[in-house]
Amino acid sequence: MKWLKRLGITVLFLPAVLLVIWGLYEVFGMCVNHMATEEQTKTLQTNLETEISDIEIVSVYSETGNTSGTGNHVDCLSSIIFSTEMQKNEIEDRMSKYYVFDEWNCYLNNTDDGNYTIYINTSAPFVDNLEGH
Repeated sequence: MKWLKRLGITVLFLPAVLLVIWGLYEVFGMCVNHMATEEQTKTLQTNLETEISDIEIVSVYSETGNTSGTGNHVDCLSSIIFSTEMQKNEIEDRMSKYYVFDEWNCYLNNTDDGNYTIYINTSAPFVDNLEGH
């Protein structure tokens, strides 16, 4: 009779234990995704500063989550607004050793005030994390 009681208690608490384990896994995935976004943004800024001698960073922005609004996935988005005397094609040439400019996940735009915006969007390490839903 004792084993039946233990089995009953185990069956009652098993869903709660599994829910806690799943929750911890999702939180771990969120932390890793945010760290990946931070690293991507720092690397982008370092690469820009290495390749463009007269660069002046205006703003740095990063976001982790479903940035496109389509589907259930997590993206790492990095965007930096900067100014330089270099032309757009020269910037793209210098940055092409680090990134593939495809006009969707990686591109360089001119802003209205004469600056440039570089945009990088990659999949997160935990791409199917709860944060992307």
